[in-house]
Amino acid sequence: MYVYSTEKENTTRFPALDQMTDNLFHLWEDHSKGSSTLTLASGFLSDEQFYIIFLFITYTSQLINSCAIITNSLSIAVFIKLGFSEPSNISLTTLAICDLSLAVLHTWSNLCFWMTYHNVRLPFHGANVTHLTGGAQWAFLSTTVAWITAFISFERCLCILVPLKVRRLITPRGTFVAMLIIILLTFCPSFFIYIKYKFVWDFNPYLNVTILNTIPVNSELAILFEKISVVICGVIQPLLAFSIVVTCTVLLVVQLRKISSWRLSVTSAKSQRVQPEENLAGISSVTEIRIPQKEERLVRMVVAIATIFIVCYIPTCVGLLCYVAFDEFNMFGVYRKLFIVSSYITSLGQPISGSINILVYYKMASKFRSVFRRLVRLDRQEQ
Repeated sequence: MYVYSTEKENTTRFPALDQMTDNLFHLWEDHSKGSSTLTLASGFLSDEQFYIIFLFITYTSQLINSCAIITNSLSIAVFIKLGFSEPSNISLTTLAICDLSLAVLHTWSNLCFWMTYHNVRLPFHGANVTHLTGGAQWAFLSTTVAWITAFISFERCLCILVPLKVRRLITPRGTFVAMLIIILLTFCPSFFIYIKYKFVWDFNPYLNVTILNTIPVNSELAILFEKISVVICGVIQPLLAFSIVVTCTVLLVVQLRKISSWRLSVTSAKSQRVQPEENLAGISSVTEIRIPQKEERLVRMVVAIATIFIVCYIPTCVGLLCYVAFDEFNMFGVYRKLFIVSSYITSLGQPISGSINILVYYKMASKFRSVFRRLVRLDRQEQ
C-alpha cells in the first residue's frame, strides 16, 4: 500500500506539476513501517526552481530531438543509396540509426512529461513505465553510440598507421560483425532491467483508476545484477569508450599535421627545383603519410565527427564521475532533483551531436553531398 504525502511546496502556483511529481520521482520506501511516502528533498534546488528549469530543458530538448530525427533520417537514406561496399558506410549508417533511436526515445520521454504537465490522464505511471520503455534503453544506447564512434576513430587510425594492411583488417563483413558485437554488448543489456522490475496494474488514488505501473523485484540476485550492470554498462563502458575516442582523435590529428607538413615541404621543394626526398627530414615514416587523398578526406571527416562527439559527451562524463564520487548524487539521494536536471542537460549532447553530423558529411564527403542534393531535389534546376 502506498501512502502519499500531502505536503507540497507550491501547490498554488504549480497545480499540474504536483501530479507530475508523482510520475517523476520514485517512492521512498520505509521498510520498518511497511509503507512508502513521497517527499521532496530540496538539495540545491527548490521545487519552483526545479520545475522551471526542468520545463525549459524539456522544451529545448524536444526541439533538438526533432532536428536529430530529421537529419539522421536523411543521412540513413543517403547511405542506403550510396550502398555498403565501403566499411565506413556501414559504421556511419549504424551510428545514424542509433542517433535516430536516441532522439525517438527522448521524444517519448518528453511526450509523457508534457501529457502529465497538461493534466492528461495517462493509463500508466509516467516515470516508472517510461523508464522501462525508454529511459533505460536511452542510457544504454548512448553507450552504444560512444563505442561506435570509438570504432570509427580506431578504424581510421589503422588506415594511417598500417595503410597496406588495413584492407585485409577492415572489410565490409568485418565491420558489420563489429557493429553487431557492439550493439550486443552495450545496448542489449538494457533489457535485463526487466529482471529487476516488472509491470503490474496498480490503483492510482489521484485518478481513482487502475493504471499500469512497475514494481521492483526484491530478490538479492536481481539487485546484485542491477548494480553490476549499472557500474559496467552505465559507468565503465562509456568512460572507456570516451577515452578511446579521445586517444584516437589525438593520433589522427597528429598524423594529419604530419601529412600537411610533408605536402608543404614537397610543394616548396618543387618550387625550388629540389628533389622532394631532401625535404623529408623530420618525418617519422614515409609510409605513414603516403595515403590516398580520398582516405585523407575520410580521416578528416572522422576527426570532425569525433571532435563533435568529444565536446558533446564531456558533460556526460562529468556527470558519470559525479555519480560515482558522491553517494547522494543519484535518483534516490538528497540531491536527486539536481541529479535529474543535470542528467537532462547532459543528455542534450547526444541529439546535438547527431544533428550536426549531417553537416560534416555534406561538407566533407563529395559523394554524400551529391546523393543528398539529388535526394532533396536541390539539383533539379541544374539538371
